[in-house]
Amino acid sequence: MSRIILAPMEGLADDVLRAVLTSAGGYDWCVTEFVRVTTTVLPHSCFTRISPELNNGSRTASGTPVRIQLLGSDPEVMAANAAHLALLKPAGIDLNFGCPTPLVNRNRGGAALLDEPELLQRIAGAVRRAVPGEIPVTAKMRLGIEDTDRALDCALALEAGGMQELVVHARTKQDGYRPQVRWEWIARIREVVKLPIIANGEVWNLADYRNICAATGCTDVMLGRGAVADPLLARRIREGHAEHAAAADWKVLKGMLAEFWARVQAKLPPHQSPGRLKQWLGLMRRSCPEAALLYREIRELRRAPEISLALERCGLPRAVAGQELD
Repeated sequence: MSRIILAPMEGLADDVLRAVLTSAGGYDWCVTEFVRVTTTVLPHSCFTRISPELNNGSRTASGTPVRIQLLGSDPEVMAANAAHLALLKPAGIDLNFGCPTPLVNRNRGGAALLDEPELLQRIAGAVRRAVPGEIPVTAKMRLGIEDTDRALDCALALEAGGMQELVVHARTKQDGYRPQVRWEWIARIREVVKLPIIANGEVWNLADYRNICAATGCTDVMLGRGAVADPLLARRIREGHAEHAAAADWKVLKGMLAEFWARVQAKLPPHQSPGRLKQWLGLMRRSCPEAALLYREIRELRRAPEISLALERCGLPRAVAGQELD
């Protein structure tokens, strides 16, 4: 049976958005933003801050398992942090070899390690040995730094290091998030490794999902920005008959937006919460005309009370963080 996973998205998919997106159903698990590992063993508070779900059996409010992602380049320190994290009983631990951001890469993190498959294997092996067998340990990689010359070597190294599953983002570090993707390379990786491969990259709708599965041979897909732009995408894929958002979806989406707004206000100070709502609506404009209209209504507003009134005028229900919305 095919699986759908919600991707880690730095600065976007925090616990608030994970809670709201998974409430719509369709996801087998989700992955947190990365926890940066440098030279020390981090306190448990660092992990629970990134993933408050650890205090709820490592699941979102709707019951979707949450795996914690670690990013770093020192095998021993990564292993020590993974062992410490394992005491909190996460649903899984994921290793980040895909982040393309310059700040992370300058500090030898994320995709910057993709020229060093031997190091990838050492990190993967050290973490896998440090974590109890019942906790899945997986990895996510891009196809390389500037080119794909070492993509197969990296995948084989992560397999040899004991990774149980591998997410492959079909771009290089240099590709960034350009629309062009290299799905054919995921198929090549599937030919040389035995572990399960999860395809990732540029899936915005049901047609894209079908195309990535056909091009890669994968049955499992990780959704990133497409899941944020269309919050019902995972459910749409499961149902398999609605290519794009329908007018009737807006009622569901209004409830999700109201729940998100309530959770954001509960988590962030008033001067930060408006930006988070605008960020999400800004992406939703791609798939939902009603979201574009709502974005225009609140775009110039700066204060949370003003935005709450504008949302009510636009027909969004009042919400209390964590409550069920129809």
